[in-house]
Amino acid sequence: MSAQPKPTPAAPPRVLVVDDEPQIVRALKVVLREAGFQAVPAETATEALDLAAVRPPDAAIVDLVLPDGDGVEVTRRLREWSEMPILVLSAMGEEEQKVRALEAGADDYITKPFGARELVARLQAALRRAAPAEEEPSVVVDGLQIDLAGRIVRRDGQPVHLTPIEFELLRVLVRNRGRLMTHRKLIAEVWGAEYVEDIQPLRTHIARLRAKIEPEDPAGPRYIVTDPGVGYRFAA
Repeated sequence: MSAQPKPTPAAPPRVLVVDDEPQIVRALKVVLREAGFQAVPAETATEALDLAAVRPPDAAIVDLVLPDGDGVEVTRRLREWSEMPILVLSAMGEEEQKVRALEAGADDYITKPFGARELVARLQAALRRAAPAEEEPSVVVDGLQIDLAGRIVRRDGQPVHLTPIEFELLRVLVRNRGRLMTHRKLIAEVWGAEYVEDIQPLRTHIARLRAKIEPEDPAGPRYIVTDPGVGYRFAA
């Protein structure tokens, strides 16, 4: 009886690493390799976009400051065609740049200097959020259709493109529709309990989500309602 061929091991997830500092790239390659990822390094915005176009990675880690541009533009260009998780690297004091990156479609950010465990945890959390959901219902509310299992959203019959983290926020709100979700609860559900004090990314992503799904209404949001100073709820 002939021996059965051994199954080919699955290739490790590929992570585009965009940074022009050699020591940062070296450190990230080691950290990612030990966590079961393959780093794909790029030193410039142009090189990063070329590499991503030729062979799309599973995720990206992008520095905000690059020799030929910035990480915000790289994030925006990647987000035009991909829903891959994108984490941006920022230095202390770059709060405005962080917000711009989140508005451009980044899922999260890491502040330098960062710990290996923190970076891997945030990357893994972003990849989990991007994974397909299982056995989740479809919800229709006043012209908004949300297929949680298929990760499909339509408003008045027209498809709405959401980033992975925008969809995850919507999913948590929809599954708790009618219930007030505090800032801390939402952050814990989407980012993890260790980030409950970091409210600015939540506000930025909620604003971007509303801009995509809410009809223009002078009376205020129809679907995602704010309880000032406390949190948000999805209208039942």
